[in-house]
Amino acid sequence: MHSRAGRGRYSVAPEIIAIEVACAEADRQTVIALEVEVGCTAAEALRRSGVFAQHPGIDPKTCGIGIFGREVAGDRILRAGDRVEVLRPLTDDPRERRRRLARQGGSMGRRSA
Repeated sequence: MHSRAGRGRYSVAPEIIAIEVACAEADRQTVIALEVEVGCTAAEALRRSGVFAQHPGIDPKTCGIGIFGREVAGDRILRAGDRVEVLRPLTDDPRERRRRLARQGGSMGRRSA
């Protein structure tokens, strides 16, 4: 009986999962469908997606990474169906903004006509 182990003739294709990568700015949002190998990390998915090239005004060094809105580490292993999101730093503290609007007599809700 001959053994083929170790000869490298047969290779198993890596298992592929489908994910999305999302990035939003004030004036536009980009969602990219991506297929990656099982074991791919959130940071690697962002790199592979090219999303930062489509949003040159966003510095990847200052952004966090989220999956469905929850912040995760870049080394988080992805699962099928995950939505990897670019989490931009807040430009305005929401609590301070509410206080400022209240002082001006406004609110963060719907504006009345």
